[in-house]
Amino acid sequence: MDTRAVRILGIETSCDETAAAVVERSAGGAGRILSDVVLSQLDLHAAFGGVVPELAARSHVSMLDRLVNQALGDSGVPLGDIDAIAVTSGPGLIGGLMVGLMTGKAIAMATGKPFIGINHLEGHALTARLTHQVAFPYLLLLVSGGHTQIVLVKGVGDYERWGTTIDDALGEAFDKTAKLLSLGYPGGPAVEKAAKAGTPGRFRLPVPMRKDPRLDFSFSGLKTAVRQMAEAETPLTAQTVADLCLAFETSVTASIDDRIGMALERFTERFGTDLEPALVVAGGVAANAAIRATLERRAAAAGFRFIAPPLALCTDNAAMIAWAGAERLAAGLPVDDLDLAPRSRWPLDEAAPALIGHGKRGAKA
Repeated sequence: MDTRAVRILGIETSCDETAAAVVERSAGGAGRILSDVVLSQLDLHAAFGGVVPELAARSHVSMLDRLVNQALGDSGVPLGDIDAIAVTSGPGLIGGLMVGLMTGKAIAMATGKPFIGINHLEGHALTARLTHQVAFPYLLLLVSGGHTQIVLVKGVGDYERWGTTIDDALGEAFDKTAKLLSLGYPGGPAVEKAAKAGTPGRFRLPVPMRKDPRLDFSFSGLKTAVRQMAEAETPLTAQTVADLCLAFETSVTASIDDRIGMALERFTERFGTDLEPALVVAGGVAANAAIRATLERRAAAAGFRFIAPPLALCTDNAAMIAWAGAERLAAGLPVDDLDLAPRSRWPLDEAAPALIGHGKRGAKA
């Protein structure tokens, strides 16, 4: 049980953001971000159309110590007054994870502070409790470059996966579509911007998995349909590109609306109407305005509170990692040994069956 406020130093290096933060959790469970420093590597990877793992890891090595010092300085909390060190230990790019873990372990060893390895997905899952103090249980839609999942969040460390992608994650589908249409990287903002100038109805794409009783997603076929349409329209004009982007965004939004509509029904059937239900969206793709508006309408129609953390906390950041560490401490969950190994794959719900193309890797090297 939590009896006093705790202050956690968080470190995040799972992909192409180097981040450090200090977060405070009060005895009553309220969260406060004391500092949150994020260094993006977008310019470093833009020329390659995606993240280059070795370049990402080298950038983390060169910048992380500086960012940790900045986060501590901005927070006004001396390292000696930090209660624990929380570090992303998976899932993610193995080189980046190693950089963050070794830095966090060194700090923990030098200070004697507890060390907590955090599942990056748990950071996203619990962010709404930092920003909105949402009560358990709630429904989470996680949409990012590497993950697209519907998760029932029952408590800290207690998750039930209801749906996941059977092929591409949504962010990956946006990136590949943008690359196909020569829109650059990152793909999500580029496709969304182009879609604003699109002509509604010129192109019609299928809605993947519509009415499928499973709550899974599929986006690879949609990407293929865009490619076939683009090849038929070659050479592409700017207007055709915009129209294809609008068709892609429309189909994606309709698929999410269909999947989430069924998930909200399942949640209501399971928990009834006595509690105040909430639908939380997290992950970088949550920045898409069309997706957010659709989710908000769907939640309102079902009687759910819609919660979308600030955009800066939807993308990768260390504040969510520090907060997850604080939540785990408050829940009395065990801390980790300094021999904890990184996990490139780490399902949030480890009891969920693995799908084709998805695997699990052990926690120990």
